[in-house]
Amino acid sequence: MQYKDYYESLDLPRTATQDEIKKAYRKLARKYHPDVSKLADAETRFKEINEANEVLKDPERRAAYDQVGSGFKAGQEFQPPPNWDAGFEFRGGEAPGGGFAGSRGGEGFDASDFFESLFGSRARGAGAGARRSASRQGEDHHAKVLIDLEDAYRGAERSISLRVPKEAADGRVFLDERRLDVHIPKGIRAGQHLRLSGQGSPGIGGAPPGDLYLEIEFKPHPRYRVDTADVYVELPLAPWEAALGATVDAATPEGTVQLTIPKGSAAGRKLRLKGRGLPARSGGTPGDLYAVLAIALPPADTDKARDAYAAMAATFAGFDPRHLRGG
Repeated sequence: MQYKDYYESLDLPRTATQDEIKKAYRKLARKYHPDVSKLADAETRFKEINEANEVLKDPERRAAYDQVGSGFKAGQEFQPPPNWDAGFEFRGGEAPGGGFAGSRGGEGFDASDFFESLFGSRARGAGAGARRSASRQGEDHHAKVLIDLEDAYRGAERSISLRVPKEAADGRVFLDERRLDVHIPKGIRAGQHLRLSGQGSPGIGGAPPGDLYLEIEFKPHPRYRVDTADVYVELPLAPWEAALGATVDAATPEGTVQLTIPKGSAAGRKLRLKGRGLPARSGGTPGDLYAVLAIALPPADTDKARDAYAAMAATFAGFDPRHLRGG
């Protein structure tokens, strides 16, 4: 997928004010409207202009686009990094990838794959309903936050920082920051939401403010991988431990446990520790922890070690690992 430079599409610098964006869009939309223009590329350019305007006219989308796209040029290969939108606070009930449910969208438009990879297909034309509801109770806000896996095991009190896109008096977009103290409940899982009452937009005419919904994701962990409620950890074994069986120490987020390795275990085998995955919430079922076996080979860096490998090769002269794997 290729990166789209929305500023280039509107013939604008990245420092453009919101008013300059509006004026540039109106000028180019009149020039390239398919019902008016005789230019061969009018329809294509009109779609590009509409999409660029859909992003840049909205301070929230614009701030997110500026953040993820800094350093890219039009036409370069591009893929949004995982959790690129974490830490941004947006109006509405979804984060960028889920659709900016509260953003100030326009009438529907033909979005590119690039747009949808950042903002989601539901972002097109979103916002009118949100404005009507915001005329009374304050709008809800949404943000994705990354937490440590260990916090989900134990629960924690954390201070989080959120970046809030805002429009300055001169029409330029900037990122404001606010910090909130948050309770991370034990057993929370990726994709679940924490509701912070009254932390959304203020109400109008004395109505109550909206709420802030924090979508939980886990930070990448150097040791553990999470799949819903189950947790996976790689457990390296010496060849003789895998072949002969052994009792070894295995790391878990709750501490080290002793694990019995069956004789003849192969690399990739999964040993299940029932109930040692993510804890349960509200009477649910806890996940499991899976130790995935890996064979670690000692280095052949001394004469004695090389002799040992040579003896092993002689002992297992008929062993062909490629034949066993179908190679």
